[in-house]
Amino acid sequence: MDHTQAPVLDALRRYHERGELAFTPPGHKQARGADPEARQTLGDAVYHSDLLASGGLDDRRTIGHVLIGAEQLMADAVHAEHTFFTTCGSSLSVKAAMLAVAGPNEELVVGRDAHKSVISGLILSGIRPVWADPQWDQEQRLAHAPGPETFEEAFARHPDARGALVTSPTPYGSCAALGEIAEICHARGLPLVVDEAWGAHLPFHPDLPSWAMDAGADICVTSIHKMGSGLEQGSVFHLGGSLIRPTTLQSRADLFGTTSPSVLIYAGLDAWRRQMVLQGKTLLDDALRLAEDVRSAVDEIPGLHVLGRDDLAGPGLSVDFDPLPVVIDVSGLGTSGYRAADWLRREHRLDTHLADHRRISAQLTHADSPATTDPLLAALRDLSAHAGELSAGLPEIDVPSGQDMRLEQACRPRDAYFGPSEPVPLDRAPGRVSVEMITPYPPGIPAVLPGERLTEPVLRYLRTGLRGGMNLPDASDPELRTIRVRR
Repeated sequence: MDHTQAPVLDALRRYHERGELAFTPPGHKQARGADPEARQTLGDAVYHSDLLASGGLDDRRTIGHVLIGAEQLMADAVHAEHTFFTTCGSSLSVKAAMLAVAGPNEELVVGRDAHKSVISGLILSGIRPVWADPQWDQEQRLAHAPGPETFEEAFARHPDARGALVTSPTPYGSCAALGEIAEICHARGLPLVVDEAWGAHLPFHPDLPSWAMDAGADICVTSIHKMGSGLEQGSVFHLGGSLIRPTTLQSRADLFGTTSPSVLIYAGLDAWRRQMVLQGKTLLDDALRLAEDVRSAVDEIPGLHVLGRDDLAGPGLSVDFDPLPVVIDVSGLGTSGYRAADWLRREHRLDTHLADHRRISAQLTHADSPATTDPLLAALRDLSAHAGELSAGLPEIDVPSGQDMRLEQACRPRDAYFGPSEPVPLDRAPGRVSVEMITPYPPGIPAVLPGERLTEPVLRYLRTGLRGGMNLPDASDPELRTIRVRR
């Protein structure tokens, strides 16, 4: 296929060249009615590219196949059989993928390190999760994706499960054994869904970990806005094999998708595909070299350590890792990732990605260069120089062991979430069944799910974590004095 084309961008350009006059939404009418201050801040180009996908970018019956053409080019670029665009982020895509595999009261094997969007999918669908426990790194106090043997055991215990879902790479850059997990699923004639939200770049460079479809996945969900150069909410899901019909996946996506998709986001997806096919290898060559330099430089800063292959990949850990997420252990400074991230933003106007009880992450992409990483390194050196003030009065965060982190699933997430509930003080919550999801964010992996039986170690982790700077945006009580439980 001709990858110099960009069907969405080309159609958008033609729309402007024709000087079309719309008596349709959006109501700002090509910026003419937009708030003047918004126009000044956002620029008119945003409004000029904001038009109807059907009846604007394409005609009312989409005879021009603008979106279909862009999706076909994306599928060809990554050697998938079918690709679907969505403007609602991978949080929508992963729900559609789950529902294409299982339905209400059916079982799905799911890695317990799944993103909160997967849990939302379980609540909405009524799917019964069969949890595959992550591999726990006791030294790092960090979870890696479940190993193949965990999925094998889960299917042996639940032979009626309809398929599996695994997250890879994790936000920390560690990768699951996708090929082996796919073989376990396919030996039973069952599909594998991979939440590869952090892996949009993986198909475009041979030195990066294998991407999901090359490893045999049936559906792969990818956030182009995370590691690619699409706009926020830009996501795609790819389909391969014969276990799931394209029409089924498209129908499930239609249940969640908006009928007013953003042409801006479509254009970002389309342009990113062209950019990667034509220039991706060169761009990622540069990004990988830069990441290697940054990793080496950070490791020389007193009190800091960059997590590398020896920390993330090996027996009982992950099978591979992506070097572009530069995950930095700051515990050598006597501080937490929360406090370090806040200090870097306050003192250097520098935003890191994730932060946890001992780490921060600087997410590098092909957009970075020494112009961005030099200030990063300068800020990290300054962080090290201020270790004394960063460690002063540091609240202790009580992180449980992997075994203590896991909670019993007492009932379906859906049943707990929609069932009768009551708030109880945290000290009276152990033994009760939660009806809410409580999620340290980012990276957005819930510590507590609806339907799980609460324990003192996990509640203590959340209570001390909140005191230490943890962000818990979905807790019904932001101060965590109470938690809602099943009545």
